[in-house]
Amino acid sequence: MASPTTEHDTGHGTGHDIAPESRDDAGDDAPTNPQAEQLARIHHLLRLALTITVLVVSIWLVGDVLMVLFAATLVAVILHNLARHLERRTRMPYWIALSIVVLAIISALTAMIWSSGPEISEQAIRLRTALSEQAHTLRDHMGDSTLGRMILDNLPTSFGGNEHSSGGSGFGSIAGSMTGFVTSAFGAAGTLAVILIAGLYFAISPEIYVNGMLRLVPREYRMRTRDLLLTAGQTLWAWTAGQALDMTVVGLLSFMGLWIIGVPLALALGVVAGLANFIPYIGAFVGAVPAVLIGLSQGTREGLTVLCLYAAIQFFEGNVMAPLIQRHAVKMPPGLTILSQTIFGTILGIPGLILASPLTAALLAMMDRATPKLSDDERV
Repeated sequence: MASPTTEHDTGHGTGHDIAPESRDDAGDDAPTNPQAEQLARIHHLLRLALTITVLVVSIWLVGDVLMVLFAATLVAVILHNLARHLERRTRMPYWIALSIVVLAIISALTAMIWSSGPEISEQAIRLRTALSEQAHTLRDHMGDSTLGRMILDNLPTSFGGNEHSSGGSGFGSIAGSMTGFVTSAFGAAGTLAVILIAGLYFAISPEIYVNGMLRLVPREYRMRTRDLLLTAGQTLWAWTAGQALDMTVVGLLSFMGLWIIGVPLALALGVVAGLANFIPYIGAFVGAVPAVLIGLSQGTREGLTVLCLYAAIQFFEGNVMAPLIQRHAVKMPPGLTILSQTIFGTILGIPGLILASPLTAALLAMMDRATPKLSDDERV
């Protein structure tokens, strides 16, 4: 009785041992199909191209909504981190810390508007009028020379170029385009209200919205996605804190320098310079142009003095302030920063230009977190 069992076991074991070898041999000897590999590669490239195309078209179609969502997220990150810092220092509940932060911001803005609001508003109106006058004067001077007329013929109408068709308002439209986004009162005010209210609700219960996003991700990728979202939030906070300090210093230095020189509307020009510095590199130019134009209205010497003042401020900001800020915040390559501003500004207009830098900083941080570091041998 033992013999059949032994033979059965032996046969079973032999069959079990042989079968994998037969499969391995068949797998090793099986010729590869180059055509199938080529089709698989083409399928992968087409799928990647389709994904990128859908993403770009979606951004183009609903770009304004995405920018509002990102701006609200940025507001929520600021409020959340300020409340967290207060919570850690005072040991009070988070909702009380958040309430104190919101009330402190509202009180500071109310005090600033109450004390300096009328003066800033009056100077802002005078600044726009002066810019329009200087723009028309500059256009007239350019029209008297051959080079100036050539520049005006090739400059877009929205930036003051010669009109090649009906519509447009000449060089004076520069001042209009600079303030058009702000002066479209209902749209700008309504969008700002939506951003602030949504940002406040995001900050009250951030875990609800983060967990809701994670539920849309496959289970095996949720922890990785959560880590990337936290990294993006920390990067946005670091970038915003550093940029706020940079804006404050540039605005104060611009105001004090213009006041010492004796340029009119120094307070409004200082506020413009500080706010424009939210946009790296391009903002420095945008903030300097109104001050230089106002300086030129007082005389060539004053205009050159204002130009030298802004050059000195930007030299100090780029060589002293920026390295100190980037040591504790976010360091972004200048070329990538300008390229992102060009891309987002082209697709999404002024909101894309304003939010291009923090969005790029967050994307860079997420990519850096998700991809492996280069070894010394792999570096260029």
